[in-house]
Amino acid sequence: MSGRTESSADAATGGAIVASPRPRHESGPAEPQLRARAEAVAAAAARAAGVTFAELHTMSEMTQAASLIDRVWRPDNGAAMIPVAFLKVLSGCGGYVVGGFHGGRMVGVCVGLLSELGLHSHIAAVEDPLRGAGLGRAIKLDQRAWALRRGIGTVTWTYDPLISRNAYFNLAKLGAVAAEYLTDYYGAMNDGVNAAGPSDRILVRWDLAGTHVGRTLESGTAVPALDGAVVALGPGPDGRPVLGPRGARRLLIGIPADAEALRVSDPGLAAQWRTALRDVLSSLMANGGRVTGFTRDGFYLVEHPEQKDHV
Repeated sequence: MSGRTESSADAATGGAIVASPRPRHESGPAEPQLRARAEAVAAAAARAAGVTFAELHTMSEMTQAASLIDRVWRPDNGAAMIPVAFLKVLSGCGGYVVGGFHGGRMVGVCVGLLSELGLHSHIAAVEDPLRGAGLGRAIKLDQRAWALRRGIGTVTWTYDPLISRNAYFNLAKLGAVAAEYLTDYYGAMNDGVNAAGPSDRILVRWDLAGTHVGRTLESGTAVPALDGAVVALGPGPDGRPVLGPRGARRLLIGIPADAEALRVSDPGLAAQWRTALRDVLSSLMANGGRVTGFTRDGFYLVEHPEQKDHV
């Protein structure tokens, strides 16, 4: 699991993630049981990852958190990804500013702010030695329990749709739903992850109390139904994007196995993939196509509404 589970600049600006001091809260008769279960699942994930979580409040904690974020995201313009003072403000305004600790040392951090829908998860960072050890999942499960304790039923965030491991984590492991394709959402981003390229993003919604999320977290992975699926975009023998037909009800949209490495080894090819994915996936989603899953081998599954067809 990468430490980069969120976009590096998930500001709550525009559209469905406009900041609001009064998020819409979800409630229902099963709330106490749901919250208790979420707390138990989060605690188990934290134990498995060997970490404890705590909300951050002091300036010293904010300084540690900001430093950790910068080490992971590597901004190259000399400016911090998130100023220490802004972290303090988010914490003071009731946002999610949480650190993960291992042996008394901060090894992970996640920051979220209240939004119109509930909570918008802004950025996450995990130290190198613990990536892939379950800390990313533990952070999100802690965030889910934190939100449900406050009556918040929806968490949103964005991620780069070209990053396969994050797509798999968000859609297949957490059960979040791709809600919207955002073209060059933040403009050029000068950090060690985005390499100043276009910042296309997918906005996801995580329905914390939803049946799909519950089943996904219980089973460990959401496996999409691929019956009759046709490849509309995939890698050719030379690794370049190849377009296929778009007329089937179920379409598979492929991405590179490691887009971040490709940006370093072949920036031109990485740019081709960005354009191809944008042209296909954003068009399908804008015309009613629903992303219903992501496969382990790097394909989005998109389903058309039955009343529409694409050629």
